[in-house]
Amino acid sequence: MLLHSEVFGDGEPIVFLHTGLQTGMTDFEEQRDYFQSRYKVILPDLRGHGKSSSSKLSNYYEDCASDLKDTLNLLGVESAHIVGCSIGALVGLFLAKRFPDKVKTLTLSGMMTEKPVNWSEIHRNMVVQQSNLLENEQVVAYFDQLHGNGWREFIHLSAEEDSYPFEETSNLGELKMPTLFMVGEKNANEVKGAIIVPLSNMYIHVSVIPFAGHLVHSEQPEVYNQILNGFLRKYSVVGVDN
Repeated sequence: MLLHSEVFGDGEPIVFLHTGLQTGMTDFEEQRDYFQSRYKVILPDLRGHGKSSSSKLSNYYEDCASDLKDTLNLLGVESAHIVGCSIGALVGLFLAKRFPDKVKTLTLSGMMTEKPVNWSEIHRNMVVQQSNLLENEQVVAYFDQLHGNGWREFIHLSAEEDSYPFEETSNLGELKMPTLFMVGEKNANEVKGAIIVPLSNMYIHVSVIPFAGHLVHSEQPEVYNQILNGFLRKYSVVGVDN
């Protein structure tokens, strides 16, 4: 399927892939404002989110990667800087592995590279939090308005303990494009990956951002923007001066 996308600015294309239950326009807002002066900023709604409504979510990351490839083709984008957090990072990783020609650089955050030993406990806590969302009428009404019905299927999908693709995130050695892996110091399971991944691949750069956790781009947007801009300047013909 083709993904609903908003586009801002002009220049080399940079794609921001949102986190779960967000949309292209409700996430990465600080980054949109920062980078659109020099880049063509592309903000897709991933499958089952926002205006990319779909109830077919069983093969989620594979399908989203294909969705994104087809969407970039429609937009006339041969390759782009791909930036994602959480599920957006996972979609970006699948795109980079399945369709590497579409990815000029790859920036990942909010992603675990290896399965924690207490994953069952972590996952149970996530399921409880998500179940609580479904019991809150105001939250349900908000997400219904934002996403339609697809978001419920997304919640049910992530309730499966094996839904996180550790078999993919634990193998970054095959990536051949410049890759930036950013983590917040408060998320120990993600920080572990920042120690391991540079050992497996010379193309991977790592940044651990202080005073941040899972959502580094929204918790420390100024630091995140500066680091991302510095990374992009090495691999693009433009950069943001400020």
